[in-house]
Amino acid sequence: MSKAQKAYPDFQDHIRSLEAAGLLITVDAPINKDTEMHPLVRWQFRGGIPEAERKAFLFTNVTDSRRRKYEIPVVIGALAASGTIYSIGMGVDIEAIGKTWSRAIASPIPPRTVQRGPCQEVVITGKDLEGDGKGLDALPVPISTPGYDCAPYLTAANCVTRDPETGTQNMGTYRAGLKASNRLAVRMVARAGGAEGYLHWEKYKARGERMPCAFVLGGPPAVAYVGPQKLRIGVEEMAVAGGIVGAPINQVKAKTVDLMVPAEAEIVIEGWIDTEYLEPEAPFAESHGHVALEDYNMIMEVTAITHRRNAVFPSIISQVTPSESSVIKRVAYEPLFLTHLRDHLGVKGVIRVSMHEPLTNLRRVIFIQMERGVPQTEVWRALYGACSLQALCGKYVIAINEDIDPTNGDAVWWALAYRADPKLDIQTLQHRSVYGPRVERGEGEDSTLLIDATLKGNLPPIALPKREYMEHAKELWERLGLPRLEPEAPWHGYSLGDWSEDWDEAALRAVKGEYLENGRRTAQRCRSDVRPNTSIRKAPRKPS
Repeated sequence: MSKAQKAYPDFQDHIRSLEAAGLLITVDAPINKDTEMHPLVRWQFRGGIPEAERKAFLFTNVTDSRRRKYEIPVVIGALAASGTIYSIGMGVDIEAIGKTWSRAIASPIPPRTVQRGPCQEVVITGKDLEGDGKGLDALPVPISTPGYDCAPYLTAANCVTRDPETGTQNMGTYRAGLKASNRLAVRMVARAGGAEGYLHWEKYKARGERMPCAFVLGGPPAVAYVGPQKLRIGVEEMAVAGGIVGAPINQVKAKTVDLMVPAEAEIVIEGWIDTEYLEPEAPFAESHGHVALEDYNMIMEVTAITHRRNAVFPSIISQVTPSESSVIKRVAYEPLFLTHLRDHLGVKGVIRVSMHEPLTNLRRVIFIQMERGVPQTEVWRALYGACSLQALCGKYVIAINEDIDPTNGDAVWWALAYRADPKLDIQTLQHRSVYGPRVERGEGEDSTLLIDATLKGNLPPIALPKREYMEHAKELWERLGLPRLEPEAPWHGYSLGDWSEDWDEAALRAVKGEYLENGRRTAQRCRSDVRPNTSIRKAPRKPS
């Protein structure tokens, strides 16, 4: 077909949507991709700017440290600088993201093969890939962490590989660093539960064959979002992307390798990965928040670069979280974990799953909000269940009640201090996968700490004025022109079950100025047969 129809936005449609929503900042001034670009955008993640105010940055005048200029602009933050940007890419409200993912995974729509696509309007092969300013060296690939990274790296690419036995394709997000104008270093997670692309590589290696590979940059947003997710082995990400948009994604055959790639992608890098030799790769600052040191990893010989005539190069902010890469995961992972616990495992009373993002990068600390009063067996089923979905997720898993804000560290410590007994409410699981920098201990394994920090019974109310008094005081505060308030939970008192109507009535009399009546009533209950500090409920009954 001469021009494929599509029922979904491509990457440039998405950029226009961000601009229309006031979520795109266009920078026309010269910006050095090697020293300035990522540090500039990084400030909106480390500068105290609320997530709702983060934006995508489009750089139209890209230079490098050798004073070269690039024709292709770079966009950073366009995929997931915030949950709102992500939801625009998904085409649904933030509240519907979880259901959309669940539906897409349950009902994938296979891609549609077309003969031509915008991603191949320009085709570069052979000698045109070799030499200074050619091939990969002509792409405006930023340096993510100036001062530590050894090269510019692809950070927003989906790597396409094919299982040589089943023929199914996988699309994963792996880091890839520039080695030469026609050579990429590729790092796929080799541990158990790691990259499916690595499993493909092992099969090609056993056959004595090199592995065909394609890096897709700037695919339709639905395609870009499937790469970072951990789908079941053998599930094709392009079909899940079709499930997200409710229509087949157009795909075309790559020019120099036997792989299918998204027809509307901005840029596609094709080539072969060696299965015999490995080359030192990194240092590169990774999403776990530390610099990944030099390892031996795969090498890809680039055989073609294809792209749109007006291509835009996408890059994402990763490394120390919060970051764009953590938002991409968080807005999808949290509802997927909730679905896993509530629908797949049938755990009762689960309200919310919150994966701690700042610095820890989601995987290490997970909070499960539970309804009050659910059986302890359900709380522990939720704790164990949260560890079973993904091998790398859940080093510390903490169950809390709905009145504890998991994003407020002080509130979490409060729950641990008063609602968890280390002897009774903590369990340790062994033989867990390690995530992050390697530490030579524990025989290469990690462990998990499960903590039940939910209420085990009724407690007295929170020692703050009731809500109506705090709300009235807030109105008074604002009328006085005092500094803007940002209420932090808990900001008013509320009952935790251990409270009576008699005490409520006494408190009401007090605020009405009738406290003397309370004194009159308690005077009638004086006793001589109890010790100081004796609870009125534990005092012996008076003889009749």
